[in-house]
Amino acid sequence: MPNTPKAHYDNLLAEHYDWMFGAPFANKVAEQKALLSGLAGEVRAGELAVDLGCGSGFQSVALHELGYQVLALDVSEKLLGQLAARVESRGITTRLGDIRKLEEYVAAGSAQIIVCMGDTLTHLSSREEVCELFRSVARALTPGGVFVLGYRDLAGAELRGLERFISIRGDEQRVMTCFLEYSSPEAVVVNDLVQIREHSGEWSLHKSSYQKLRLPLVWVREQVEAAGLTIVLLRSGAIATLAAVRAG
Repeated sequence: MPNTPKAHYDNLLAEHYDWMFGAPFANKVAEQKALLSGLAGEVRAGELAVDLGCGSGFQSVALHELGYQVLALDVSEKLLGQLAARVESRGITTRLGDIRKLEEYVAAGSAQIIVCMGDTLTHLSSREEVCELFRSVARALTPGGVFVLGYRDLAGAELRGLERFISIRGDEQRVMTCFLEYSSPEAVVVNDLVQIREHSGEWSLHKSSYQKLRLPLVWVREQVEAAGLTIVLLRSGAIATLAAVRAG
């Protein structure tokens, strides 16, 4: 049985999360800042931004640098700890919590921007949970508030045979590979394998698996609109990007 996303990150992925991207943290922040600045508009001091599934904080730090007070939410204590160590006393509040319980952390009509990036959306357990998250986001946004969503689109043709094996990154100390098992038309099991060179020079294998949802962009767009938001950006690709606004 695959692990839950939380167990997968706790047991394996959190330790290697930043390394996987192959770029300095500051570079990833700059990349996200460029994306979000074009969608957020003018920021008024003290406006609230919410980062759903913040990880180690690429989007959280970018939002703070744009002028927001940021609530960074994640289920991984390790990744939240990394973010908290980076931001120290800056205007970013980290919170260990489940994005499916958004209304416990964010009052209705209080957030100017909510972002949900990376693989966060696909970590939910079902399409029904995705729809409920979109409705919760719509309720949490201020009139005119923006929802920015980025996720890995796994809904295309299933990879076959050796094509299911994907090299993530490698260096002299670590090598990471994953392979995919298509468990249903709506889900895929991701098996992550990390080989680490120990002090002795020997290599050790660390492994874990978890399930991700397969979410067609057309379907995601329809559900965002059904939640009462208006699409202002739609970009397909391996990483799909969508931005939507709550009516004023």
